[in-house]
Amino acid sequence: MSSMIGEKLRVSLFGQSHGPAVGVVMDGLPAGEEVDLDELRSFLRRRAPGGGPLSTPRVEKDEPRFLSGLAGGRTCGAPLCAVIENTDARPEDYREVATAPRPSHCDYPARLRYGGYEDARGGGHFSGRLTAPLCVAGGVAIQILKRRGVHLGAHAEQVGSARDRRFHPTGVTAGDLALPATRRIPVLDEARAEAMEREIFAAAAEGDSVGGVVECAALGVPAGIGDPIFGGMENRLAAALFGIPGLRGVEFGTGFAAAGIRGSRHNDPYRLKDGRVVTGTNHHGGILGGITTGMPLVFRVAVKPTSSIAMEQKTVDLAAMKERTIHVPGRHDPCIVLRVVPCVEAVAGIVLLDSIL
Repeated sequence: MSSMIGEKLRVSLFGQSHGPAVGVVMDGLPAGEEVDLDELRSFLRRRAPGGGPLSTPRVEKDEPRFLSGLAGGRTCGAPLCAVIENTDARPEDYREVATAPRPSHCDYPARLRYGGYEDARGGGHFSGRLTAPLCVAGGVAIQILKRRGVHLGAHAEQVGSARDRRFHPTGVTAGDLALPATRRIPVLDEARAEAMEREIFAAAAEGDSVGGVVECAALGVPAGIGDPIFGGMENRLAAALFGIPGLRGVEFGTGFAAAGIRGSRHNDPYRLKDGRVVTGTNHHGGILGGITTGMPLVFRVAVKPTSSIAMEQKTVDLAAMKERTIHVPGRHDPCIVLRVVPCVEAVAGIVLLDSIL
């Protein structure tokens, strides 16, 4: 099934953007694991819409209701199922989309794939709304990982032309990973946040949008996890990460910049530290041959500008088969990068926990 990921830990998403609810089923969680619901709610608030002028005006509480899988605040071995009700949906905003596909949305290819029976309201099952239950699953996975000594975090590394500093590839700490989540704009260097705000407000003022980059790192990932050729950690992470709507690319370690440097600089020399093998640099981002090395796992994802913008755009009226213009309906983020940050953490948490299990 296309809406399911995982091998030992199976995670399945369901629901549509403007349907009654969205939800998730997690099958394969170890029994007896405590789930701190207050901590989970705090994690979900970082992704939730309606967070002020930098976010969409759509307001959703994103309060998960657990139907199964928990007993006395701990996992009980049964599949964990949680639903989040859609309380501020406006399906009437999308009547026009049925015959006039929005540029750079999935409306047109979805119509081809499903013969016109797809739910086009707000993107339906393709919508970023599905990242809410994704973050429920990821939030649970992250709590379990912490108890196993694995810590992960992400930040907005770039919004438009404004950039944050990056995680130190070999010296990143658990404190560094936790820091962005404590800030209104999830950055490492708070002095860079103002420039990101300016980028978002400038795009919104013109009825436009802006994209960026999210960087994620994980500490404590055991060495030796992953399988060649198609089961490598890069493969598994990349496949799951592209389930987040709006992603355009992913790179590990030095990534695409490696194409412009020589091997003598890119190679990571091995050395001994406190009796264990480490690398002096971390251009490989903690993965070689698809297998973790024990170094910090570091990757970045490119996030496209929000496709729904207020500016008039060209499209085709599929009923009349004539070209026309459209003002995209609905309520949308001028930049989704900030809300993608916890989604990236969630996906990383799910994939790493599945791999460790």
